[in-house]
Amino acid sequence: MEYSIQLNAVNNPDKSVRAFATLVFGDSFKVINVAVLEGKKGNFVSMPSFRTKERDEHNNPVYKDVCNPITKEFREELYQDILELYDEMEQTGKAEIKREAVDPEEPDFTVRVTPFEREGSNMAGLASIVLDGSFSVGNVSVVQGKNGMFVAMPSYKTSNSRYKDVCFPITKEFREKVNKAVLETYEQEKEKAVQKGQERVSQQIREDERGYLQYDGEPLPFR
Repeated sequence: MEYSIQLNAVNNPDKSVRAFATLVFGDSFKVINVAVLEGKKGNFVSMPSFRTKERDEHNNPVYKDVCNPITKEFREELYQDILELYDEMEQTGKAEIKREAVDPEEPDFTVRVTPFEREGSNMAGLASIVLDGSFSVGNVSVVQGKNGMFVAMPSYKTSNSRYKDVCFPITKEFREKVNKAVLETYEQEKEKAVQKGQERVSQQIREDERGYLQYDGEPLPFR
């Protein structure tokens, strides 16, 4: 999968973040807030993440990646390209540096959706998108709006209390394809869940030797 990289330096010696990368996969999907950090063993790449309610053994908050490479080969290739570009940035002293994709094309993708119901919430499901079998994007939401269902990409809250997408399609055509695939998969998975629920109930309801119905072995008050 072809991708472009743009690096912007962070001029704050008190922080371990040295630069932020913006990735564009093919010519259609963008990921922002990929960090280049300085560690004890050298620089490393950190994908955008979100804070969970979980705590580790030291009672520190647990963070999970919003998106990430899912194959070893692609992860090594992507991270190496980002770090090499950062080395070039340090050598040249530039505050911004880019590496354009050679022959960008719209990436293939697959989606997975888990429908759910949560009291008091307009969220109807969570989805993940995998680009070219190599890069996964999670925390994609299926939301019940006033005008029907819509797809919300993973986002973060800015200092002025607005939300900004972290991973998102950048062309109208690709956005429509992704949204259609997510919503269609949502409806399919919701129907499967309904069917499984009906089958489970029908299997649990039985008729005893007297002709009375039973549910999980307990008699029901009707024939």
